[in-house]
Amino acid sequence: MSMHNTYTQIIAGTEKYFKEAEYQRAVIGVSGGLDSAVALKLTIDAIGKENVSAIIMPEKGITSDENSSHAKALCSYFEVETYFVPINSFIIEFMPLPWKPSELALINTKSRLRTNILYNFANTRNALVIGTANKTDLSIGYGAKHGDLASDIFIIGDLYKDEVQKLAEHLELPDELIKKTPTGELYKGQSDENELGAPLKEIDAVLRQNEEGVSKEDLLSKGISPNAIHKTLRLKKENAHKTEKIPVIKAH
Repeated sequence: MSMHNTYTQIIAGTEKYFKEAEYQRAVIGVSGGLDSAVALKLTIDAIGKENVSAIIMPEKGITSDENSSHAKALCSYFEVETYFVPINSFIIEFMPLPWKPSELALINTKSRLRTNILYNFANTRNALVIGTANKTDLSIGYGAKHGDLASDIFIIGDLYKDEVQKLAEHLELPDELIKKTPTGELYKGQSDENELGAPLKEIDAVLRQNEEGVSKEDLLSKGISPNAIHKTLRLKKENAHKTEKIPVIKAH
């Protein structure tokens, strides 16, 4: 499918979703990264910039000045209502707990705080929260449960990471966004590839082949590194609970 057809299908699907849900407004967290930039542009094209609000939620001392600057410039260029809400004070207020949170707990708390801010705005303005996770993220559960993996609609959720990049080129987004190293910036020096332990291109290749029913054994014969195959399939299995429907224990 061409990127033009992909774009047209996403816009039509988004318009239909908002119409059927009887909502007109949307809110999206904009980080300065590629995924949120593409999601913002698609949302604007689907429902109009006058119906879209963006919230930039950096963590001072962790979020790079470059990402904050890119996020502000992007929102200004697209002329959407924008709020700048650093999350540092929220983290401090959350931390007087009777236990010492683990490093993972703290990282996930940051993601969930941002989601709380988005939903606070959504409830106040009767808006839907636009998720910025792509198909790669959703397939391997790369994100925080009830954090960045929570939203009302995943507008790029059917696009692997490399497809998001191609769509960004089609949308003529700035090269500095397209070529930027993907990172959630939940701690200093974080990059998606370092955290996942494999190149994103290889992860996408494993997920595509696996979706088509190719076995783990056959994947090994396709020139993909065994490390990428192992890590991708392990993450997909271990993190399935993050995107599946919450189980309800039967009582009858």
